[in-house]
Formats: sequence, structure tokens, C-alpha cells
Amino acid sequence: MVKAIADMIVTGTMQPGEKLDEFSLAARFQVSRTPVREALRELGAMGLVERQPNRSAVVTNVSGGYLSSMFEAMAELERVCARLAAGRMTVAERRALELSHHASMRLVRDGAEEDYAAYNVEFHTRLYNGAHNDHVFELVTQTRARLSPFRRAQFRLPGRLSKSYSEHQDIVTAILRGDGEAAGKAAYAHVSIVSDASTVFAAD
Repeated sequence: MVKAIADMIVTGTMQPGEKLDEFSLAARFQVSRTPVREALRELGAMGLVERQPNRSAVVTNVSGGYLSSMFEAMAELERVCARLAAGRMTVAERRALELSHHASMRLVRDGAEEDYAAYNVEFHTRLYNGAHNDHVFELVTQTRARLSPFRRAQFRLPGRLSKSYSEHQDIVTAILRGDGEAAGKAAYAHVSIVSDASTVFAAD
């Protein structure tokens, strides 16, 4: 439910200021009000929904400037993760990263946007884990949670799957070589491109 509502907000199906009535959402998703309240809480944590006491939740206005600032932070965090991963990933972790990356080409060929979006989360999580730094992992996963609806929306853009695969290839190649500087640079560039693609869905 969180994913479905977030996608509707990001793509403009639900507009800023639109009320999110618990009863209507419960009926729409055929659930009780309890999971609806939890979904609205999570959406609020993402900055997509605002809820005031004794009032209905409303869709917030996510400005392009604020979204860009979050992506700027994300790019720096991913740069750190990729740089550390290049030096700290175990042989098994490097092999798993390489194999999963190559396997994702099938999703690109099939144009499987939803499946590739799920794989993309897995790919980046491998980088975060590969950095072997618990504090950095906490920071980067928290930031990713805020940006996840926008990062997912990028795959609706024409040709984005193949471009993402190519950007991942640069990161993987550098990590397999143990080149931390190149890995960090490739990860930063990748998230910067994701930012440009994703802000298409942000408000002015």
C-alpha cells in the first residue's frame, strides 16, 4: 500500500493538498484502517504526506530544490560506500555483486521496470553492506528510504533501464579491480544522473 500511494503521489496521480481519507483508502485497498494509518505514518516519514492532529492527512508539495538536496547527500553517501566496498568486500561479496549485475540484463531486455526497480534496491544494498561500516549503512539506508519513491519512478523514463545497467557496470568494474577512487566516482555520477531523471516528477 505504501508503495502504491507513494507512486501515485510522485507521478502526480495524487496532487499536493489532496486529502487522504482513511476510510476511502481502506476501502480502496480492501484493508482495515490500522494498516492505512501505518502507511500514512511511513509516507509522512518520507516527506510525501503531512498529518496534523485531528485533521486528515494531505499530500505534501515536494519541491525540486528539496529533492535535489536529498539526492546531493545521497550521492556523497553512495560515493563513500562504493569507495569502501572496493577495498573491503570479500571475494564472495564481489562475486555475488558481479553475478547479480549480469543477471539483471535479462530484466533490461524484457523492459521489466518493477522487477528492475526491486533489483536496483538489492544492487545498492550490496554496496552498502560491502562498505562494512555500520554507521554509514544506517545513514545511507535512512536517506534511501526518503528517496525511494523517486528513485523507483526514474525507471518509467524511456531508456532508463539500459542506462542504469551501464552505470552499474562502471561501479562493478571498479570494485572488482579494487579501485576505490574510480568506484566512488562512478557511484557519485550514477546517483547524480538518477537525481536528474527523478526530479522530473518533483514539483516546481
